[in-house]
Amino acid sequence: MAALCFTVSPVLPLGGQANKDVTKPRSLRKQLKITAQSAANNPAAAAVTDAVIRQERIEMSTLMAPVFPPPLMRVAAESLQYESGLLGAVPKQKAAGAAGDGGVHNAMSYLTRILSSKVYDVAIESPLDSAPKLSERLGVHVWLKREDLQPVFSFKLRGAYSMMAKLTREQLAKGVICSSAGNHAQGVALSAQKLGCNAVIAMPVTTPEIKWKTVERMGATVVLVGESYDETQSYAKQRAKEEGRIFIPPFDHPDVIAGQGTVGMEIVRQMPGPLHAIFVPVGGGGLIAGIAAYVKRVRPEVKVIGVEPFDANAMALSLYHGQRIMLDQVGGFADGVAVKAVGEEPFGLCKELIDGVVLVSRDAICASIKDMFEENRSILEPAGALAMAGAEAYCKYYGLKGESVVAITSGANMNFDRLGLVSQLADVGRRSEAVLATFVPEKWGNFIQFYKLVGPMNISEFRYRYDAHKEQALILYSVSFGTTFELEKLQDWMKSASLHTLNLTDNDLVKDHLQFLVGGRSNVENEIVCRFIFPERPGALGKFLDSFSVRWNITLFHYRDQGESGANVLVGFQVAASEMDEFKSLANSLRCDYKFETDNEVLDLLLR
Repeated sequence: MAALCFTVSPVLPLGGQANKDVTKPRSLRKQLKITAQSAANNPAAAAVTDAVIRQERIEMSTLMAPVFPPPLMRVAAESLQYESGLLGAVPKQKAAGAAGDGGVHNAMSYLTRILSSKVYDVAIESPLDSAPKLSERLGVHVWLKREDLQPVFSFKLRGAYSMMAKLTREQLAKGVICSSAGNHAQGVALSAQKLGCNAVIAMPVTTPEIKWKTVERMGATVVLVGESYDETQSYAKQRAKEEGRIFIPPFDHPDVIAGQGTVGMEIVRQMPGPLHAIFVPVGGGGLIAGIAAYVKRVRPEVKVIGVEPFDANAMALSLYHGQRIMLDQVGGFADGVAVKAVGEEPFGLCKELIDGVVLVSRDAICASIKDMFEENRSILEPAGALAMAGAEAYCKYYGLKGESVVAITSGANMNFDRLGLVSQLADVGRRSEAVLATFVPEKWGNFIQFYKLVGPMNISEFRYRYDAHKEQALILYSVSFGTTFELEKLQDWMKSASLHTLNLTDNDLVKDHLQFLVGGRSNVENEIVCRFIFPERPGALGKFLDSFSVRWNITLFHYRDQGESGANVLVGFQVAASEMDEFKSLANSLRCDYKFETDNEVLDLLLR
């Protein structure tokens, strides 16, 4: 039983057999017709027999040795970026015009599993609600599949229960275990409660108290272990082997995928009329794989489109390279989809069935959270609003009009602490607010002239700082506008008045840090500037500072707590060129994401 549950080998295709080329070799002794009698009567034959036996032992030991998959190719999210709204990362089968009916993965078997799923013992058939305000703005009929209304406020319980409901009594008696810091943990806990089995939920030590206490209230045993998700998962899998528990993966299992696929079944039933596309948030790929497995068999004309953040695009990169890849760093804002590698089984389905992936920005996700609030006063988590952002970007990019589209609102487990950041970025993401920097020469009347130009517009933020060395002032401000034409007209006015103005709306460094640091300028020798993101927990900041301050002088520091996604720290150091290898080694040892910003042009404009 343990081998069945915890083998490192990939999951076999549904209804399929193991690779038929891997067969037990025929005995070489039989091929050579060597017998014990002939070996006894013939010394030469005996020598051959010994050699053959040794060769057979080598071959059998090779066959019986565990086969580990090769490590995934590591790539940067920045290596594949395309315009938001563009349907990119189109699978090679789709690009070549192949039917993509899922023959290799036996989509019919998935169809059967989805139709017979028992998820409704614990999940609801979520409503398909219209979004009239968003529909009117885009000129299309937007429908929202409300998975945020599930008992655990996420679709995740479908997959967890689908797998757990198939366990035998003996397996349920031994209990289950999973590793998760979010919605999957709640899905497993509620499913275990329904099935009457013991559940252990391993969660990273950085998990917010509100999340692990919610899981605990469902009757599960919570174990806080590991600084990272990988460490937590390793603990869970090892404990599963030691105690005979069944490990419940978040997405990489056929039964989990089938459970998520019931979302697609419901959409087809609830939307009998023409449907252009279904937009699905993508993390590990279980949800979109399940939806595609059903929809492409029943309504093949409907597009199934994945949506990922620009900085968490593991599926897009995997489809682009034709193989699963590992992101070297992953953005954590939409933490529900922040995975470094998609699942093996989901990828096998997606490369045959889905129509491509749309990428969106953090600002666009925030704008969609605001859209949802304005539609029905519901607040989605960032990953839950991801599909809405993708649907809007796609419709605008292709000028879609009059069509019907569905977006999966996949979750509503929002950390309250993040609402401030969402509010700050929402209007930027909606393209109704811009962040501008204007340089005003220090001459009499210039500041009044600047005010008259921007006065008629709504200014939500304004920072002014005079630089005596350059005899000019820097004004950093946020301004609301109705149309792109209005913003362009303002920039033209500034240009005609000889007031150099930059549009910094798309520069995350400005929005996260530099807009709070406008002040005196400094030219520091050998200065490097980095952004670090590390999990927020007591003592984390002190540990971070202790690691560097004893070795290098800190020249700049701005700390910003971003809730569950961790602390975002912009920090400057004096590091000589000969010490860069040492610095990188220390930074890597902290096991947190970081990025060099030394060459970001806005640093020179605003701080140097």
